[in-house]
Amino acid sequence: MKLSVKLVYFIAGSKIAVVIFFILLLPFLVAGIASQYTNYALRDQQRKVISDISKKGIDFYLQGDESFGSYNLLKEEYISLQPANEHFDMDTITTEERIVEQDTLTYRVLSYAFKANNDNYLLEIGKTTSSINQYNKPLQRIALYVLLGLIVLTIVADLIFTRLLISPLDKIIQSKLINRKFPFKEPAIPVKTTTQDFKYLDQSLIDLMDQINVDFEKEREFTANASHELMTPISILQNKMENLLAEEHVTEEIAISIIGMMKTLGRLKKISSSLLLISRIENEQFARTDEVKPAKLMEEILEEISHRMEEKGLVLNVSLSDNITFKNVNQDLLFQFFYNLINNAIKYNVEKGSISISDHLDRSGYSISIGDTGIGIAKEDLDFIFDRFRKTNLGENVGYGLGLSIVKSIAVYHGLDVKVDSVVGKGSAFTIRFPTHIVSA
Repeated sequence: MKLSVKLVYFIAGSKIAVVIFFILLLPFLVAGIASQYTNYALRDQQRKVISDISKKGIDFYLQGDESFGSYNLLKEEYISLQPANEHFDMDTITTEERIVEQDTLTYRVLSYAFKANNDNYLLEIGKTTSSINQYNKPLQRIALYVLLGLIVLTIVADLIFTRLLISPLDKIIQSKLINRKFPFKEPAIPVKTTTQDFKYLDQSLIDLMDQINVDFEKEREFTANASHELMTPISILQNKMENLLAEEHVTEEIAISIIGMMKTLGRLKKISSSLLLISRIENEQFARTDEVKPAKLMEEILEEISHRMEEKGLVLNVSLSDNITFKNVNQDLLFQFFYNLINNAIKYNVEKGSISISDHLDRSGYSISIGDTGIGIAKEDLDFIFDRFRKTNLGENVGYGLGLSIVKSIAVYHGLDVKVDSVVGKGSAFTIRFPTHIVSA
């Protein structure tokens, strides 16, 4: 998922979460505010009553009676004064029910005990909860509308700003990563941006690409030169050793030593040839003008390598379409490509195991799968099996040499996609997907 999409989801999600949280909390907030305001109003009335009593005396309210009570017309508010016990003490605000003219009403009641003329009195000031809460819902709606309006405005502003902010990053990704093919033959053009972080990222990628190009060219040149230069002394040594073996005075012990050295030299020659082949592929020295039928190509490979399968007692299952043709490819390279994969399937298979080769054609394209019942590849090695001379974690003598490196080079050269699935002890499956422009059905 792209960063811009993630930011949009995050912004929208966070705003929606705020709205939902606020909606859930709004009734409690409004009710709390209304309750606090009522408490404040009750206390204010308490201070006024006490102030009047201190100035005018308790009789100002009692007027000769023992107690005083007064309700407004709609019974929404009341005030009462009545005698209390000598040691009675109270200063609370609670929600209580009162019976007024046979009606049970719920009030928010302030109860306050005080002394006047050396007597204890209880002051009660009440306000109905219905009158307190009558404006709650309108207030909630107004607050919600204001919040939704602000959320919409901030989302639009955030989206516009986010798009403007990360647009240079999209350009960097497009120009430096997605639309660039290694090796980088054209110079990279810096992306214009005022964000210092993006400038640094863009320039770092340009520097990295330049360094990769330089290092790649050096490695390719060294590999080609070293492999080419090694072939001549290797061939000379082989000829001299063959001549030594032909000498009559060479003893059996010396002959065995020479044969051992020739085997080592043969391995060195094979490595040099492989490195030279990789270098030639990477330098695009092979033409892609052949038409190849995969079924016919596989038949030739299996015919050449069948003796190795017989030695291990392997069972082969081949199911390939006869009407598929590859166009604009190099037949020799594809032969080497499949030969190396099948050779590995044989080399790392178990005795009397099996190898299956099948293809699949659908709307997404054409693919060939090569599976075996061999030792498998450890999960931690899967990302590195195409590296040169890579050793696995399955044993000291298990490695992939240059075979899969050649496979990778040929795949890159033809635009093939190679995927590997493997389970240790059960086997491996290589799936090769071919680009549609080289497949003809």
